[in-house]
Amino acid sequence: MFIGHPAVGFASKRAAPATNVGLLLGAAWLLDLLWPIFLLLGIEHVEIGPRGESPFLTLVFTDYPWSHSLLMTLVWSVLAGLAYWIVTRYATGAIFIGLLVASHWVLDFITHRPDLPLWPGGPKVGLGLWSSAAGTIVVESALFIIGVAIYVRMTRSRDRIGSIGFWGLIVFLIVAYIASVMGPPPPNVQSLAIVALAGFLLPLWGWWVDRRRVPAA
Repeated sequence: MFIGHPAVGFASKRAAPATNVGLLLGAAWLLDLLWPIFLLLGIEHVEIGPRGESPFLTLVFTDYPWSHSLLMTLVWSVLAGLAYWIVTRYATGAIFIGLLVASHWVLDFITHRPDLPLWPGGPKVGLGLWSSAAGTIVVESALFIIGVAIYVRMTRSRDRIGSIGFWGLIVFLIVAYIASVMGPPPPNVQSLAIVALAGFLLPLWGWWVDRRRVPAA
């Protein structure tokens, strides 16, 4: 799932209004931020196949137990929530940071083929929504629209930068999603990992945007 993860991050602003949305987006995206690092280190592996009936099945995740197993997801969730609480002492924000990290695995469980390990070396699960390109696009698009709508309702721009920066981020995510669906497969794993590292732009951009916005009330 691509835009489904930031959708949950945007929506969580309603539950944790004092937490910068950049951190909420980063938490929702955390597993996919760790993944390209582990790829480049050779800790995890992926294979690139041809475009088939569903573009979402181009990547074959042969093993990614440290970034995407259920057990390690829970570990990352606790660590992220605890780190946030130590810095801010904002309990609600810490809880939702942890929940957002865990939400990544739940959404991946819905979309992935049975390639998500329950623990390193354990059985693999996945419901396989990615097998239906149309179904995946409909579900992700609906989540994204709802998440963005909640964030827009919760905040308002305090200047033009806050408005332009926010909608620029939304356009960037939509364009990146379309490119991932319609573009050619990556030429090799190293290129894939390097491009995936651009995901760090998402929480940074979100952080900057949220600082230019205030509660809508």
